[in-house]
Amino acid sequence: MPQSSVPIVTVEQFFLNHADKLQIQLVAGGAGISNRITEGAVHRPGLALAGSYRYFAYKRVQVIGAAEFAFLKSLGETEATKRIRRLLKSKIPCLVFARNNTPPPRMQQMADEYRVPLFKTKMITVKFVNAATIALELDFAPHVSEHGSMVDILGIGVLIRGESGVGKSEAVLALLERGYSLVSDDVTRVRLFEGRELIGTSSETTRYHMEVRGLGIINVPAVFGVAAVRPEKRLDLVVTLMEWSKVEEVDRIGIDQHSYTILGMALPHVSIPVLPGRDIGRLIEVAALDQKLKSLGHNAAREFNERLIERMRTPQS
Repeated sequence: MPQSSVPIVTVEQFFLNHADKLQIQLVAGGAGISNRITEGAVHRPGLALAGSYRYFAYKRVQVIGAAEFAFLKSLGETEATKRIRRLLKSKIPCLVFARNNTPPPRMQQMADEYRVPLFKTKMITVKFVNAATIALELDFAPHVSEHGSMVDILGIGVLIRGESGVGKSEAVLALLERGYSLVSDDVTRVRLFEGRELIGTSSETTRYHMEVRGLGIINVPAVFGVAAVRPEKRLDLVVTLMEWSKVEEVDRIGIDQHSYTILGMALPHVSIPVLPGRDIGRLIEVAALDQKLKSLGHNAAREFNERLIERMRTPQS
């Protein structure tokens, strides 16, 4: 069973991953760019600047909004410098000034002195806090790597597992030919988002490519078009391809619901026996469409079973 982990997030990673989206730029304190962010949230240090550090969340990204900036200006340069010095000495990971406010030169000098990266953003405070919180939730989400390829089939994210050589790549190619999208090939990185859904993605190195035995590495968007790839997708269904000889019992009706657990989340799981001549791509497609119907409240196997029981109860004339 793959081992999950929570990543270590540094200020540098936060900046490189989200600089464009959060519109942040480094102003000073670059020597502390390797500082660790150990809590995936954002904090406005208004109480700390006012002198109260009893419940100060110093492990989080700190944001100076319009209210905090106006408060510092009202204190005068000497007192404001004293308050900022104490804040920077609290081992905060970094400090962000919202609304495009530029930190005073003396503050920038102290940021260099205490090795605390100082950023500014054009975004208004509330929007920055919301966007940064979502970004940090993604960065801190528990993640795991699963051996298998992932495809988006009409909005259903399907992880295709199976032993090496069982035919995963051929099945994925068949699905791409039908107009569906590749999320990842061979190894899928899965993260748990907000404790409620699993998001699958590919590593940056292998994204847009897949390995096909006998053909080698192919560029998926070059062969099938740009719509044939997706950077990430919610995971809804796990399909395991198995050699027919290794399947102990084939489910003929599908009443029993099986599951596959990733990061504590149980996902619907289907095992498909593989035999020469079977259209595995089509079977995976049907499994995904059936799962989509189940998510809408339609279970064909259960409905068939109920009709059969009702028929058996009804006297035949």
